[in-house]
Amino acid sequence: MSAVSRPVLAKAPGKINVFMRVGRLEEDGYHDVATAYQAVSLCEEVRAYPASDFSVSFDGPIDTSNLETDGSNIAIKAALMLARAVDYRGGVRLEITKRVPIAGGMGGGSADAAATLVACDALWGTGLGRDDLHALAARLGADVPFALMGGTAIGTGRGDQLSPALAKGGFHWVLVLADHGLSTPTVYRELDRHRERNAADLSPAVVAPQVDADVLQALRAGDPHMLAESLHNDLQAAALHLEPELSAVLELGERNGALAGIVSGSGPTVAFLAADADTAIALQIALSAAHLEVIRVTAPAQGARLFHD
Repeated sequence: MSAVSRPVLAKAPGKINVFMRVGRLEEDGYHDVATAYQAVSLCEEVRAYPASDFSVSFDGPIDTSNLETDGSNIAIKAALMLARAVDYRGGVRLEITKRVPIAGGMGGGSADAAATLVACDALWGTGLGRDDLHALAARLGADVPFALMGGTAIGTGRGDQLSPALAKGGFHWVLVLADHGLSTPTVYRELDRHRERNAADLSPAVVAPQVDADVLQALRAGDPHMLAESLHNDLQAAALHLEPELSAVLELGERNGALAGIVSGSGPTVAFLAADADTAIALQIALSAAHLEVIRVTAPAQGARLFHD
């Protein structure tokens, strides 16, 4: 192990779940899922500085005042886990520029953790391979391995059993951000209640969900129109029940040229798929005129990687 003395910069992408099927509630309180992830061009930046202990601070365009900066923060957890794995006796000072919404269903915290693993691996000279980093990532949360991997992938199990998906070309997305977050466990609990309330009308939740073949075909073809027909999220009904105003956002986007809209993951971020860059720009303008906070991104994006300032 050969540590470096200069700061290290790593970036990791946020994500959209273009498809999400949620299995039944298991005895351990969790659900198996089948999801198609796409990494997007909205990234978290983590700068890692040599230090004798472990600390984290935040800046960036979104409000981070409510984020924990102690050992409960996922970036600190990632750094500590890596240090223990390689028996590193020093610490790290992490400075994170946050751009991915907090509790927005886009995996911002997971991106922080993935970028921290890559940054600390380089800072400390641990020399771990991607497989070892992936194993650590899987222990930190279901979306962390995908933030490390990037691109387009199918996730099963808790979402952390990944297989790359063939995806041709690029897709244009317009994201509508909420001014507050939604708790993922709360959305899952609401999904369970939704299924109980509507048991007579809904098919029973399956044990081992799968991603529909239409989604894989659309990604392989690089066809936004085909993908728009295949977008699906089992958590969307629960998110809309908790945040009814999201329904109006979905309708507004589809009235203004989006091929389709979907709540990303557990929400409340709404992702609109556009046919091309020009349509995405027009949609961004229309939604901004409605006083919504809007970001235009492309996908797929690369996973967590090092950068030079």
